[in-house]
Amino acid sequence: MANSPAMHTKEIRAAVVRKKGGPFQVETLTLQEPRPDEVLIRIIATGMCHTDMVARDQLYTVPLPVVLGHEGAGVVERIGSSVKKVAPGDHVVLTYMWCGHCLPCLNGDLTYCENFYPLNFGGAREDGSTATQDGQGAVHDHFFGQSSFGSCALAHERNVIKVPNDAPLELLGPLGCGIQTGAGAVMNALKVRPGGTFAAFGGGAVGLSAVMAARVAGATTIIAADVVPSRLVLAKELGATHTVNSRETDPVEAVRDITGGGADFSLESSGRPAVLRQAIDALAIRGTCGIVGAPALGTEASFDVNGVMTTGKRIIGIIEGDSVPDLFIPSLVELYRQGRFPFDKLVKFYNLDQINQAAEDSEKGVTIKPIIRFAA
Repeated sequence: MANSPAMHTKEIRAAVVRKKGGPFQVETLTLQEPRPDEVLIRIIATGMCHTDMVARDQLYTVPLPVVLGHEGAGVVERIGSSVKKVAPGDHVVLTYMWCGHCLPCLNGDLTYCENFYPLNFGGAREDGSTATQDGQGAVHDHFFGQSSFGSCALAHERNVIKVPNDAPLELLGPLGCGIQTGAGAVMNALKVRPGGTFAAFGGGAVGLSAVMAARVAGATTIIAADVVPSRLVLAKELGATHTVNSRETDPVEAVRDITGGGADFSLESSGRPAVLRQAIDALAIRGTCGIVGAPALGTEASFDVNGVMTTGKRIIGIIEGDSVPDLFIPSLVELYRQGRFPFDKLVKFYNLDQINQAAEDSEKGVTIKPIIRFAA
């Protein structure tokens, strides 16, 4: 659908990816005013997630040029005529987009929306329109329903989550994706129980969020496996009872030894098929492995069929922590405010002009969770 030339626009600064592999180019663009069901947000800060690099590098196909960014946090500037959920001045976190009318959405399974891929990776609204332009024409946007690597973002009322005005807004963006993915995988999908044993395979933002959530959930044995020593030190600080350097020790044997036979729950967040196999093999009888890592489309993995069947193991895919964001994100904010979910220890801040450095630091493991701050 063509964009309406009559729409009023707002000038913004945004990071644009114009070719496979990047770089992010900071440019001046124009953004349309909100439609009746949309919200215009002045972005305070946006987390950088592994999925932003996956899209930049076209491991998941996203149309170019595009404004990425999907962990936005900011202040509502303007609302469409039919919006009732938020008002100008409200502080909000932006999250993933869902359609609201397919069978999974109607059943409350928002993260498994039938239209999840086009709505989050299609580079446009559900009707195919975009709201962002440069001097030559349309720039793809609505990445995860927001495209928040810009000074302002346009989101649907549906994926705008109100948070308390006295919470530290510049810190909260990652709750919209990476943090809620790890925490929700433990709390909502795996349902880790008090006294249970849990092993996180991967110590990035998602894996360490899972470690913190496992402690909140009452797990008494919490194991973090990674190859970066500094991440393992941090995992201990965040609640891991044991850590395993997978370069030095077989993590499957280590988890079995620590737990006396295998973990009740494991989570694979690295996106590596070989690590997924380890996470499955490290399970106890009737244990459950959750998959949240995002490899290239078409990636396949193997497991011992009899080893899974005869022990009653389960392997489940998890998107966005199976969360209902309007309920789950505010609960994570409150856990943080109570000192029980210190995800601020994962964070390092960058300015918009440093966005490529943030991406490089993230990919090298120097920074666990970069957050891009926008000038006031």
